[in-house]
Amino acid sequence: MPWTTRSDLRGPVLAYLERHPAEHGELEDLLAALDTGTDPTCRATLPGHITCSAVVIDRDRRVLHIQHKAGGQAPAPGGHLEAGDQALLAAALRELSEAAGIAAGELCLTPQLLGMPIDIDVQRVGGSPAKGEPADQHYDVRFAFYLADGRPGTTPEAEEASGIEWRPFEQVGSPTLRAKLLDSALDGRPEPVNASVLIFDDQGRYLLHLRDNYPDICEPGAFALLGGGRETVDRSLEETLRRELGEEVPGLALRVLEPFAVERAISTEGLSVPVQVFAGRWNGDPAALRLCEGVLLHWCPPELLHRLRLSDSTRDLIHRHAKQQALAPRPRPLPPSSGGGTALTVIGAHLYLEDDQGRVLLGLRHPDSAYAGNTWHFLAGHCEQESAVSCLVREAFEEAGLVIHPADVEFAHAVHLVDRAGDRPRMQMVFRAHRWTGMPEVREPDKCLAWQWWDPDGLPAPVVPYARAAIDGIRAGRTYTELGW
Repeated sequence: MPWTTRSDLRGPVLAYLERHPAEHGELEDLLAALDTGTDPTCRATLPGHITCSAVVIDRDRRVLHIQHKAGGQAPAPGGHLEAGDQALLAAALRELSEAAGIAAGELCLTPQLLGMPIDIDVQRVGGSPAKGEPADQHYDVRFAFYLADGRPGTTPEAEEASGIEWRPFEQVGSPTLRAKLLDSALDGRPEPVNASVLIFDDQGRYLLHLRDNYPDICEPGAFALLGGGRETVDRSLEETLRRELGEEVPGLALRVLEPFAVERAISTEGLSVPVQVFAGRWNGDPAALRLCEGVLLHWCPPELLHRLRLSDSTRDLIHRHAKQQALAPRPRPLPPSSGGGTALTVIGAHLYLEDDQGRVLLGLRHPDSAYAGNTWHFLAGHCEQESAVSCLVREAFEEAGLVIHPADVEFAHAVHLVDRAGDRPRMQMVFRAHRWTGMPEVREPDKCLAWQWWDPDGLPAPVVPYARAAIDGIRAGRTYTELGW
C-alpha cells in the first residue's frame, strides 16, 4: 500500500463507526483486512476491497448523480482507488473530477461532517455461482461536499456517462445514503470550517507563525496566521481557535477574540476552505512562549510584510486590519470616579459550575494573593474592556483550561458589596455554565493552587464570604444579595 498508511484508512472508518455503531458488524471484515497484510485498496483483493464516492450537495438539498450509458444506472460519482491517491477523500475527489468535470476547488467540506464519511455501503458486485466465481464485495466509502459557489459547470465523462442528474434527498439512489441524508441537517450552504487569528499589539505589529517546510501541509515554509481546522467536538469556531492555540502555543491566551472577516483558502486536497478570521490584542514576548508546531513566532509591522514569504491573501488581510485599527479611536481609560461624589462600581464575573453530582467548583487561592489568600473562591476575574460574559469565558480558559461557549452561559446571581467603609463598591456577577469542555486544571499557579468539586452542604473553610452568599442565594432561588452596606 505505497500511497497511504493503514492509519489513514482506519481513521475514517473508525470515525464513521463512532457515529454509526450499529454498522460495526457489516464492516468487521474490512477492519480485519486493515489489521492483516492484505491491501484493501487494491481492486484485485478478494473477497472485498475499498471504493470511494463523492456526494455533492447543492443549495436546494439535491445530490449529483451520473447517468451511466451501460445499465441505465445513475449513482453518485465514484470508483476504485489508484496509486496516485493520497487518501480516501482524495480518491473521491479524483473520481468526481473524472466523472463530472468538477474540480476540488469548486467544493468545500460540510461543517456537519468535515472530512468524515457520510456513509460506508457494503456492495456485492458480480460473481457467477455456475462457474464457482465468488461475488466481489465493495466497501464504498462516501464523502459529502458542498458547492463552494453556486452550481459549477459539469462535463460528464463521454465514454461512460450520458449526463448528470440533481436528485432531492428522498430520490437518492442508494438506500443507505438516502437514509443518512434524510436524517441529517445538511443544507448545501457553505460555512467556515477553519479559524485563524490576527494577533496584534499596541505598537501595530502582527504576530506571524513560520510554518514547517513539509510538503504535505498548507503553506509549507511560509509565514502564516495561527489557527486550524474545526473538529466535530468543537461547538463554535471560537472554541476551535482556542483549542488550536492551546495545542500550538500553550500559554498564549487571548482575552478577547472578535470576528473580523471570512476568507477563502485552499486545502492540501485542493478544496475551497472558508476561514473565519478573528482578531485579538496581545502584548507579550513570543520568545517566552513554548511553540509546539512550526519554527518560530515573530512580531512584524505591516510595512515589512513585503519582505516575508506569505500568501497574498494573508498580506492583504493584515493591511486591511491595520488600516481599520488606524482609523478606529482608541478607548479612553475610565477615571476612578466621576464628579458629584458618584463612585464607579468594579464589575467582577464569576463562574458557578456544577458537576453531574451537583458539586460546585471552587479554587484554593495562592497564599500570596493580594485578595483572599489561602481561601476557596469561584473562578473569577475583573471585567476589562469587555462584556461580563466575555470576561467569564476568557477567565475560564486562562485559569482552568475550560472552554465555554457564551450561548451556554446564563446569569445566576449578583452580590453588590463594599468590603470596608470607603472602598469602591463591587458588583460581583455570578454566571452558571450548563455545558463546557475540558477538565479543570491549574494554569496560573501563582494565583490558584488547586481546583476541587465541593458539595454545597459541605463547603470547605475558609470560603470568600460573598461566594458563600452567592451559593446560598442560588440554591434558594434568589438572584440578588447585598453585603457590607
